[in-house]
Amino acid sequence: MSAPGSTVASMFIDLEREAWRALRASTPLTLSEEDVAGLRGLGEQLDLDEVVDVYLPLSRLLNLQVAAAQRLWTEQQAFLGGSASKVPFIIAIAGSVAVGKSTTARILQALLARWPDHPRVELVTTDGFLFPNRVLTERGLMKRKGFPESYDRRALVRFLAELKAGRKEVTAPVYSHLVYDVVPGEAKVIRQPDILILEGLNVLQQSGPAEGNRMPGTFLSDFFDFSIYVDASEQDIRRWYVNRFLQLQQTAFRDERSYFRRYAELTHDQAVAFAESVWGEINGPNLAQNIAPTRSRARLILTKGPDHKVKRVRLRKL
Repeated sequence: MSAPGSTVASMFIDLEREAWRALRASTPLTLSEEDVAGLRGLGEQLDLDEVVDVYLPLSRLLNLQVAAAQRLWTEQQAFLGGSASKVPFIIAIAGSVAVGKSTTARILQALLARWPDHPRVELVTTDGFLFPNRVLTERGLMKRKGFPESYDRRALVRFLAELKAGRKEVTAPVYSHLVYDVVPGEAKVIRQPDILILEGLNVLQQSGPAEGNRMPGTFLSDFFDFSIYVDASEQDIRRWYVNRFLQLQQTAFRDERSYFRRYAELTHDQAVAFAESVWGEINGPNLAQNIAPTRSRARLILTKGPDHKVKRVRLRKL
C-alpha cells in the first residue's frame, strides 16, 4: 500500500486473509484431510482451513481466468477461420527455496483438476532444466546452483514455446532431489494439458541485457497466462530452510543413494551450522539478488506469516 499522502498508486489490490476467504463464494471443497496430508510439504502446517481460506478462492479465480482464455481462443479461431490446436493455460509459481511454492503448486494442481472444464492439469518444475552437475562443475557453478545462470534457459524457453505452439507431445527433463542431479535419459511427457503449472525459483526473471544492437531474448513470462509469487520474510524463510534441513537429515539423507548422505551423521549443532552456511552463501544471496526482485512482476502474491500460513493476498489490478 502507498504511504499516507503518497500520490503513487499501488499496482495491487491488498486483501487480508478474511476478505480473501469470502471470495471463495460457493466453490466446493473437493479435497479430504488425507488428500491434504499427501500434498503437504516437509515442515509445513498446511491443513483444510488453509485450503478453504486461501486455495479455494484462488482456484475459483484461476478457473475464471482459464474460462476467459478459452472463450478468447475460440473467438480468435472463429475470426481467423482456422482450426489450430488449443494450447494450455500456463500458470507460473515463483518464490524462494523453502517458502512452500512446491506445496502451492501441488494443491492448485489437485484443485484445478477437479473443475469440470479443465480436468487435465500438469505440473512441471524448473529443476529439470538445471544443467547437469557435470556441466555445473565444469563451469564452476555448483555453489550457484539455483541461480539463473545454472539453468538451461534456452531449453526451458523451447519447452514453453512448443507448448504454446500446440505440439501434441512435449518433453521435460526430470530432476532427482535424492541424487541432486538431472536424471540422464529420463523425461516427462506432456500431452496437450488444459493447464500447465510451472514452478521454480526464477520463472519470473527477465532476460539478460541486450548485447550490442541485439534485442533482448524472449522472456519466460511471455508464455505465462497467470503468475503467482509465494512470499515471506527472509528471517522466516531462513528458519524454515534450517528446520527442513534438520528433518531431511533424519530421513532422506540416510538413504545410501542420497547425494547428501555425508551429512546424515552430523550432530544437531553441526547440521544447524552447515544449513546456516548454505543459506548465507547460496540461498540467501539468490533470494536477495534474483528471486525477490521479481515479486512485483507476479499477477498475485501470497504473503505468509511466521507460521507458514498465508495472511495476505495481493492481486495485480487489471
